[in-house]
Amino acid sequence: MTAKVRWLSVAFLGLVLLALGAWFWLSEDDESGEPRGGEIALASTQGEFALSALDEEQLAAIYFGYTYCPDVCPMTLAVVRQALGQLEPALAERVVPVMISVDPERDTLERLEEYMGYFGERFVGARGSEAQLEDIAQRYGIFWRRVEMEESAMGYTVDHSASLYLVDRHGEIRRRVLYSPTPHALIEALRQELGDT
Repeated sequence: MTAKVRWLSVAFLGLVLLALGAWFWLSEDDESGEPRGGEIALASTQGEFALSALDEEQLAAIYFGYTYCPDVCPMTLAVVRQALGQLEPALAERVVPVMISVDPERDTLERLEEYMGYFGERFVGARGSEAQLEDIAQRYGIFWRRVEMEESAMGYTVDHSASLYLVDRHGEIRRRVLYSPTPHALIEALRQELGDT
C-alpha cells in the first residue's frame, strides 16, 4: 500500500467516524435539550484563558479540535480566519478565536502554539486535564472519543464534535454554528450576535 493510498484511507475513515459521531451527538443533543455552557478557564497559548476575562462586547468563537486532525479542524480554523478577514474590522476585533484541544495527551501548549500560529496571532489554543475536558464537554454538549488505529503511524485519531460556539463572557452560548467549508454562516452569525444586522 502506497503512502498516498494509506493517507486517503485514513482520511476516509476519519470522515466516516466524524459523520457517525455527528449523528450520535445531534441525537444526544435533541434528547437532553440545549447545552448550558458556563465558564471556561484553561491554560492556553496566551496565558490563562477565561471567558470571564472577555470584555462585555467580545465573543469567543470556540472550537473543540486537535492538532493532529487531518481535515475538519484545519478547515474549520481556516474558515474562522476567512470570516474574520471578511468582517468589518471593528467587529472582527471583538472576536476571540479559541480551539480547545480534545487530545490533551499529544497537544502540549508548545504544539498548540505552533499549530495555532498558522491561522493567525490572535488564535488561542487551550488545553486542560481529562477531568476539565469532561466537565466542559458535558456543559457544552460536545463529545469526543479516541479511536485506535493500529496500522497507522498516528497511533490513534479523535472523533469529535465539529460545531463552533459563539460564547460571551458570562458563559452563555449565544449561537452554535454548524460545520461548513465556507465562512458565510459564521459571518452572518457573528454580525447578528455582535449587533451589526
